[in-house]
Amino acid sequence: MIPFSMDITSPRLLKLKAALFLVIGCGSTALLFLAVLPVLTWRIGALFLLCLWAFCRAYYFCFYVMQHYADPGFRYAGLLDLFLHLSGMKKKKV
Repeated sequence: MIPFSMDITSPRLLKLKAALFLVIGCGSTALLFLAVLPVLTWRIGALFLLCLWAFCRAYYFCFYVMQHYADPGFRYAGLLDLFLHLSGMKKKKV
């Protein structure tokens, strides 16, 4: 069993994790569209795509931009870690 504090380094486990994210994303999208299918309009579809795009860009900003451009000396483990660092509650490890 992998301890929760360890990073996943196994290529097989990383691919499995990516596949699971893909299954969750496709499954939840299918369920969402089935739920709104009777009232689905172009406006709802456009708002859904805008929401998806905005969250993808926010995720990219939180991890790639912050880590590579805003603060290259700090590695973020997740959104909570990023929030604690930005709020000053977590200091850089030297």
